[in-house]
Amino acid sequence: MHARDILIDGFGRIQEEVHAALDGADPDLLNARPSPEANSITWLVWHLTRIQDDHVADAFDLDQVWLAQGWEKRFGLDLPPRDHGYGHTPAKVAKVTVDSGDLLTGYYDAVHEQTLGVLRELPAKDLERIVDTRFDPPVTLGVRLVSVLSDDLQHVGQAAYLRGLLQSAAA
Repeated sequence: MHARDILIDGFGRIQEEVHAALDGADPDLLNARPSPEANSITWLVWHLTRIQDDHVADAFDLDQVWLAQGWEKRFGLDLPPRDHGYGHTPAKVAKVTVDSGDLLTGYYDAVHEQTLGVLRELPAKDLERIVDTRFDPPVTLGVRLVSVLSDDLQHVGQAAYLRGLLQSAAA
């Protein structure tokens, strides 16, 4: 098995979990926050998707799906166009809401397709390519992709947990 196949499998698992966390959820559930300091399911899925979009686009010198395919306009958030949620205050988290989970899954699926497109063509030697020199040691493409996988899996797990928490509190 090649490293790219492992990465494709990993990103496929994120997609499955994103769909599971959002499936059948109404906007009230998606946008609910258990406290003013907490994130919503919407914010968690939007953020993990924005990070994947931002980091994969940067690493492969591509346009972000968010901007290139008009998702920024479809979401209509009162945030800067390239905002991806890192360091958001509770007030900014509150700005990230949706009227339907379909918007979140649509955006995630579009980012997932771009990610798979580059991974399918990825030569193993490219995983050694330096993509970020701001760190010591510099970050390779392989490390960046694993970092995105880790971040996405953590956030989708939080979204699934939050869904269960909110649903059990409402019952």
